[in-house]
Amino acid sequence: MPVHKLDGTGKKILVIDDDLAIRVLLNAVLKRMKFDVELAEDGAVGLEKLQQDGHVDLILLDLMMPRLNGYEFIEQVQKRYSDRPHIVVFTAAGRRGVDKIPSQTVCNSILKPFDLDTFIEIIGECLNDGHGTGGQSAEGGGQTP
Repeated sequence: MPVHKLDGTGKKILVIDDDLAIRVLLNAVLKRMKFDVELAEDGAVGLEKLQQDGHVDLILLDLMMPRLNGYEFIEQVQKRYSDRPHIVVFTAAGRRGVDKIPSQTVCNSILKPFDLDTFIEIIGECLNDGHGTGGQSAEGGGQTP
């Protein structure tokens, strides 16, 4: 889905990644699509942001981070929020990283480095379909199987 076709008006996305370049890139792209964007440099800061304002439509989550990593973040969200936001995980750890996550806990996943158009498409699908995607996984430059 091209960037200009996804309208984020009224939708809030929390981006959690320890890589500043990824946060800056996703912030710029998502804001251009009219999303309200919150940024966090690790899972601990992400949890703080969720506690401050529990309404987030989608979380874009890196798995490998210091302090509180993505796996621990997902575990904490499951414990604290019955109506949890949709989560898309992205990782450089490959399939072995994503395979450790129960499929019902995330909307979708993509491997780094990812194709931005594919990533935007996944964001649109998760916002429209919710957790019903069954935890599909997309390769960095490929399409969702």
